[in-house]
Amino acid sequence: MTFTDAELTAFLDEALPPDLMAWLEVLLRDDPALSARLARLCEARDADTLSLGSLWRQARLTCPPRGTLGSYLLGVLSPDEADYLHFHLETLGCRACQANRDDLLREQAEAEAHTTERRRKYFESSAGKLRG
Repeated sequence: MTFTDAELTAFLDEALPPDLMAWLEVLLRDDPALSARLARLCEARDADTLSLGSLWRQARLTCPPRGTLGSYLLGVLSPDEADYLHFHLETLGCRACQANRDDLLREQAEAEAHTTERRRKYFESSAGKLRG
């Protein structure tokens, strides 16, 4: 399989889908020419750190703040904002935002479990007092 320069650069930015990242890592171990090409792209990218495109990618200017991701998960964004976030997470597959989303979902699940446990304890501690 041949990779474009854009795909190899996305690999350096960890912006490829995980299965493609893994496949490319396997290929890089066995293909010195591909490794050399990736090294050249890395050097060129590092030399070009002040281009608008590289600054845009490195600063993740299209990524929403964590609070906006939380609002998306709660379903309180406008339809246009929700559509953009869905596109950003699912179509573009932004791994940083997916990790943030997954972390927010984990935090939410932990909070719900804590609330359920707290309610159970309150109920058990007051169950005998309610019968009289």
